[in-house]
This record gives sequence, structure tokens and C-alpha cells, in this order.
Amino acid sequence: MELIWIVFVLFDIIFVTDGARGPPRVSAKVAHRQAVRIGRTMKLQCPVEGDPPPLIMWTKDGRNIHSGWMRFRVLQNALRIKEVEADDAGTFICKATNGFGSVNINYTLIVIDDSSSGRDGAGAAGDAEYSTGLPGKLVRPRFTQPAKMRKRVIARPVGSSVRLKCTASGNPRPDIVWLKDSRPLTPEEVGEGRKKKWTLSLKNLTPEHSGKYTCHVSNRAGEINATYKVEVIQRTNSKPILTGTHPVNTTVDYGGTTSFQCKVRSDVKPVIQWLKRVEPGDENKYNSTIEVGDHHFVVLPTGEVWSRPDGSYLNKLLITRAKEEDAGMYICLGANTMGYSFRSAFLTVLPDNKPHFPPVPTVSSPGLPWPVIIGIPAGVVFILGTILLWFCQSKKHCSSGAMVSAQALPNGHRQPPRERPLPGADKDCMASMTYEEYLTQQQQQQQLLLAQGAPKVYPKIFTDIHTHTHSHVDGKVHQHQHIHYQC
Repeated sequence: MELIWIVFVLFDIIFVTDGARGPPRVSAKVAHRQAVRIGRTMKLQCPVEGDPPPLIMWTKDGRNIHSGWMRFRVLQNALRIKEVEADDAGTFICKATNGFGSVNINYTLIVIDDSSSGRDGAGAAGDAEYSTGLPGKLVRPRFTQPAKMRKRVIARPVGSSVRLKCTASGNPRPDIVWLKDSRPLTPEEVGEGRKKKWTLSLKNLTPEHSGKYTCHVSNRAGEINATYKVEVIQRTNSKPILTGTHPVNTTVDYGGTTSFQCKVRSDVKPVIQWLKRVEPGDENKYNSTIEVGDHHFVVLPTGEVWSRPDGSYLNKLLITRAKEEDAGMYICLGANTMGYSFRSAFLTVLPDNKPHFPPVPTVSSPGLPWPVIIGIPAGVVFILGTILLWFCQSKKHCSSGAMVSAQALPNGHRQPPRERPLPGADKDCMASMTYEEYLTQQQQQQQLLLAQGAPKVYPKIFTDIHTHTHSHVDGKVHQHQHIHYQC
């Protein structure tokens, strides 16, 4: 019974432990609508937990957020956005996934633009709306999107476009004037539409668009300026050029994370693609490969290509949970309509130094190993114990029925033959025969004795039986029976 109790306890521990494992769940309430002012830092929480710990991914308007998003940083349970811009408004989703399932937390981010209180085209009504917030107080103009104004030197090829931003706020609402090489631009050059043009769009660039563009923002409290230098480059009709030293040979620990990056300079936005050389004999491991010379290559998924301030383009290849199969040669290929260029680098994955223990039976089974390993032996022991107990009880009962009471009976009465040791009594349990069987046996014995010439013995008829129990001084208890017969 103690063994069975231990088995039940182990079952209970196993089921309770397995019950704690499951899909990720939200551990705290969140406000799904978040608002932030331009230029501030925003942090979106993702309070999820699970066993095993979930993997967290963030998306914005359906696009995955990765390390290439310069102002975005994915934390352990949050997403941090530095120097929020107006374009950051949208739908953010935190998706937590483990082997049992996934859960999503949705956010709607609202970006508050101080200058939007008096939008372009709103006229005097917009100015009145803005001035109600600070009645009678003059506020000097200030730029509300400084992060979008960092790049002041811009180089673009012929036929491309560029946008120059000078969004500002103040009280009263400031005016803006665009100048090129210190000459005010005409309304046609600035563009039709809104009265105050905070963004200057230059499309289908030509060499004549090259120059210095200045935005002059002013109100009664003061004025501010910002100058951009735009350089329109003639197309050289050349293929892309891989600049810098990337990608470079990289070494990563087993199970670690690393990345290759590729920087390409091109007149137009190039196509950047990553390839991995397939070792001879491993071609069947991939669905499709391309053959270049004597080698086969597999095309790897490629992320977004980012435009850098110096006019080049950047792309990164991220490798997570590195395994031995990830080691090998990687190629960055940059191409445009005029040709392509490539550069290779090698990835070395260090061996796994963790000790490998032989598989333990209790954890090798994908199902429930404890019930299988402990339950079956416990059941066998329980069944054998039950059989052994039944056998001992049956033998004790048969032996007690076949023993003869050693006490002498008064008045010359003798015990009936059913209490005397009979041949094979322990074995066949004959002491438990009925009274009718006993009379039949006595008659057979009488006939046998008569046939041998022995005196006639009359059968004893059982008339009464009672039991006496005696307690001795030394604590022993003695019990015997008196059985009365009539001849």
C-alpha cells in the first residue's frame, strides 16, 4: 500500500508540473491606445509569460521590426521608440510564441504633432485654434521633428526625388518661407495645395535642382532657419560597388547570434541578395539551389534594403541559434540594371562545449515517462503481493481446520474425527467437510471394520459444542472447545 501511495504522489506531481506548461498568456492589463508627442521617447510594453518562455516579435502595420530600424529597439518585454516621428503612428503588434501556441497584444500609436493644431490650409481659424492653448503668451518657433532634419547634405541621382522637412511650432503659429541659394522660391516651385508648406518636395531631379535650400520660420517671438544641401548626380551607368570591408569573416558560438552586413553604392536603389554555398553532397537538403560554375548556392531570405545618409545602401543577414549546418561561405550580391558585384565571407560555428549526457529513460520519452517507468513495476508488485496474501490466508484457514485440539474432553467424550489430523488435510482442506459428509465417511469406516472382523463401533452423534477462554497471569490467553457427542 505504501508503494501505491508513492506512485499516486508521483502521478500528482507530474500532472501538476505538466499543467503549468502551456501557451503564452498576458500577465498584465495594457492600454491598447497610446499617444506620444513628436520628438519624445515611447515605450510599448509586452507583458507576457509562459512555460517555456515565449519568443517575442514586434510588427508595425504588418512589417517586422528588426535591428535595421535605427530608432526602434526590441527589449525583453517592450519596444522602445526614440525621437518619435509622425510616420511612427500606426498599429503595433507584440506576438509571443512558444511550442504550445501564441498570443498577440495590439497597440494603436497616436503621434501628436504640435504644429497640427493649425494645419496647413486652415487659415486664420487654425491660428486662432493654436493660440487658444497659450492665450496672450508669445512662443518662439521651434522644429518639432529634428530627427528628420539630421541629414543636411543629400545626394540624389538624376530622375529621383527628395523631400526636405522643416516642421515647426510656436505662438502665434509661425510662417515658413523656402529659399534656394538665398532666393525665395515661387509658389509653383514650392508646390500648390496648403498655405504653409512645411515639407518641400523635389521630384524628377535634374542637375539644375542642385543647390542650398533654406527654410526660414518666423513669428513675432523670433525666427529659426535650417539649410539643406542638395546635389544631383549624373548617372554614370555603372554597376553597383560594394564599399567598405563588409561582409567579413565571422565566428560565432554554437547556439549564438551573429550577422553579416553588406554596403552597396549605386546610382539607383540596388537589389541586394544573400547566397550560401552548398557543400558537395548536401544539395538534397534544400528545395532548390542555383548552380554557378562548379558550386551550388541556396538563395537566403533577404530583409529590407536601407538607404544611408552617404547615399549608399545597406542590408543585413541575421543568423540566430547558429548550428554546425550554418557554417560555410556566404555571398552578398548587389545588382542593378547595369550589372552586379559580389563579395564573400565565411562563418565559423564553434563546437558545442556543453557535456552530452546519455539519455535518461525518465526524460527520453516524448509522452509521460514517469507513469510508464514507475506505474508498470508498481502494478506488477501490487498484483504479486495480492496473490501472495490470498495464498497465505487460504493456507492458514485450511491448516487451522485440520488441526486437532489438544485439550482433553471431560466425561469421556472424545473429539470428532473431523478435528483429528486427516491425511492430506492441509493440502485438501478436508477439515471443512459438512456433517453429512462426515456421517457418510463414518459409515464407510464401520463397514470396513466389520469386513475385517473388528468389533462394531457406533457412530458418534454431535449434540453440542461450546468454547472456553482462559486468561493467565503472565498475559497469555488460552482457548479451547468442548464438544458433546451421543453414541
